[in-house]
Amino acid sequence: MAGHIQDRWYKTEADDNGRNRRVKTDRFGSGMRYRARYVAPDGTERSRSFPDKQKRLAEAWLNEIAADMNRGQYVDPSAGKVTFQQYATQWLASQTTDPATIVAMELRFRLHAFPHIGSRSLSAFQPGHIRTLARALKDSGIASSYQRVIFANVSAVFTAAVDDGIIARNPCRAGSVKAPKLDARKLKPWTHERVLTVRAGLPAQYATLVDAGAGCGLRQGEIFGLAVDEVDFLGGTVHIVRQVKMIGSHLVFAPPKGGKLRDVPLPDAVSYALAAHITERPPIEVTLPWKAPDGPPVTATLMFYSREHKALNRNYFNMYLWKPALVSAGVIPERLPGERFKQSREHGMHALRHYYASVLLDAGENIKALAEYLGHADPGFTLRTYTHLMPNSQDRARQAIDNAFKVSAGSRQEAA
Repeated sequence: MAGHIQDRWYKTEADDNGRNRRVKTDRFGSGMRYRARYVAPDGTERSRSFPDKQKRLAEAWLNEIAADMNRGQYVDPSAGKVTFQQYATQWLASQTTDPATIVAMELRFRLHAFPHIGSRSLSAFQPGHIRTLARALKDSGIASSYQRVIFANVSAVFTAAVDDGIIARNPCRAGSVKAPKLDARKLKPWTHERVLTVRAGLPAQYATLVDAGAGCGLRQGEIFGLAVDEVDFLGGTVHIVRQVKMIGSHLVFAPPKGGKLRDVPLPDAVSYALAAHITERPPIEVTLPWKAPDGPPVTATLMFYSREHKALNRNYFNMYLWKPALVSAGVIPERLPGERFKQSREHGMHALRHYYASVLLDAGENIKALAEYLGHADPGFTLRTYTHLMPNSQDRARQAIDNAFKVSAGSRQEAA
């Protein structure tokens, strides 16, 4: 047992004969009776008080402290008094990842985590509190994929607290805690007719964005950041080196998602469309900070830009250009006066990438090449996302055997 236990209701005094005897203190009968004390690894004294008749609990607590010290798993009990919101805020401030990612995490914490668990001390968390949070996320109606992102961010905070010695274990990793599950619904790509109909619903100066998305598989930000000198019309290649990102309310230039620069095949149909576009609407130079609002200025000759000759803002584009095009194509209903458009996450510009993937897979393109064109770091992710769109292997297997049997039957007939 580490340290010692003080009985604050009694003290030892020597009588007139020099013998020690226990006498009551001024605290007798009031307050906590036992104080368990020990010296922490940093040399400071720590203590915890226990009520009357709980000396064994005090001893067990000191024994547990001693065991944790011997295993190198000691956690300062007072450190866990910091609340989840306080620690998460500090943790966010120390992150060195992409600024847009930090802004997004701060928003998720503020809207979906802090209202439920923000005021609770880190040391007071039990797996049940995380199960309650997971249930609250599910009942909120937000997409299951977004629930998983929020849950992962919360778990990352607890993991950091474990690493910092503030708590002993991450409650999100308890066996009884389950991360939100993804919907089993399979991705359903747009038809070619829908792509053309949505394209027709956009203003003429923005219609070619659809060609870049559906014909080259570019992300929205990559299309917004596409410069004319990165389109090799003769070589039939598009060099993806930049995107336009939003960090809060600020637009910046940044590398493509994951920092993955890549080359994408430029089909003739898209090449002709882009050539016609830049003829009618010549590219302009746009300057934005690089990667962060206070980053160094970078200039690119963009092919797509706003009426004000600025980089396209995704919030404005999606609300006032893309959603009306979806309405005109019959993809989503018209909004009523004073109301917002119906949620249509599956019908954002990302649907053009899904269309692109479905066309390439149907044509027999392999997953590794598709992952490269889409800018996925892991071909396994591409396979998991689009495997149901691949040509039916059972059909191929039946056809292969049928062909083999036909050859065999023909040989036997000739031999006869």
